[in-house]
Amino acid sequence: MSSPDPKEELVSHLPAMRAFAINLTRNPATADDMVQDAVEKAWTNFDKFEAGTNMRAWLFTILRNTFYSSQRKANREVADVDGVHTEALAEKPLHDGRLQMNDFRSAFSQLSDEHREVLLLVGASGFSYEEAAKMCDVAVGTIKSRTGRARQRLAELMDLDEEDRLEMTDEATLSVLTAAKAASF
Repeated sequence: MSSPDPKEELVSHLPAMRAFAINLTRNPATADDMVQDAVEKAWTNFDKFEAGTNMRAWLFTILRNTFYSSQRKANREVADVDGVHTEALAEKPLHDGRLQMNDFRSAFSQLSDEHREVLLLVGASGFSYEEAAKMCDVAVGTIKSRTGRARQRLAELMDLDEEDRLEMTDEATLSVLTAAKAASF
């Protein structure tokens, strides 16, 4: 008389495994998933099962370990239904910012001295139009006009359309390109 095939014997233990899983998880759907995971683990590791030993105990040990592993994993996970936490963890690759920064530097160096000056004062340094006008000893309208033309020229040099958005790591550089919404020309 030969011993039954362990894979066939596994099927006979499924109802008891499901009942055990439901008691552990208190959720039939989760229990079914857990039994499926345990069966998959057992199936792929049948070479480690010792013939003549208690198959039921071996399967329940796998099921129990699967449950506790999932519990440990769940304790490490953060509920993030809206994706807010995930978005805060996401980081744009640095090479994109570097490439755009290189393009920016190249375009910025092609601007006239007056345009570079006004973008550095108003955009990067955060001075108001009035403060920049006093520093440059020109009218406020001149600073506004230069800033607008400088931003437009910089966008042309970088082949940017109105809907294009630069993803740079340097906020000061990005502010140079961003037109002040409250300012009127």
